[in-house]
Amino acid sequence: MEQSIKVMLTDDHAVVRSGLGRLLEQNEGIQIVGEAESGEQAYQTFPEIRPDVLVMDMSMPGMGGLEAMRRILNRWPQARIIMFSMHENATFAIQSMTSGALGYVAKSGHAEDLVKAVREVAQGRSFLSSDMAQKVALQSLTGGDNPAQKLTSREFEVFRLLAEGMLVEEIALSLNIGHKTVANYQTSLKQKLGINSPVDLVRLALKYGVINEH
Repeated sequence: MEQSIKVMLTDDHAVVRSGLGRLLEQNEGIQIVGEAESGEQAYQTFPEIRPDVLVMDMSMPGMGGLEAMRRILNRWPQARIIMFSMHENATFAIQSMTSGALGYVAKSGHAEDLVKAVREVAQGRSFLSSDMAQKVALQSLTGGDNPAQKLTSREFEVFRLLAEGMLVEEIALSLNIGHKTVANYQTSLKQKLGINSPVDLVRLALKYGVINEH
């Protein structure tokens, strides 16, 4: 008998985790072996659980999914990670895949997408649902100043938090890095993206759907 694919789920909502768990375990050969409710917890428990596939929510309080993925891949480069995100947005998909995710699945997509993603990623193959793949292809053709294609995952996370109106102190606390480091990222963002003011930054973030208009 084939071995089950061992999956770990990371999402800050318990309801989402239990729903995902049920959805995945209805499929033969997929087994949930661990859960985490934050990026920090995923990073801490990953080595004990050693899943074949880690499904990671992108937007969580504290260390977000991108930052947690960056740290996990730094220590365990073989980790196979699927970003599971509420953003049906090419910018987030491009950033996730260039940062090392093997799969990107929008929460609003078909349930089948996540099952397919788990099976593909477990084999070491990448997976984007067809509608996401189409958006990514379109944006790659047109996105000259798309922030996702210029920034590292750390810069992108700082960019997103600044655009959401967080202060340097709050970002430093959230990502667990020094104020000076955040200020340095701020400077490199201005240079890379050619922006001079917070207004420019927010405008660019809105243009590419990095933040939504509230």
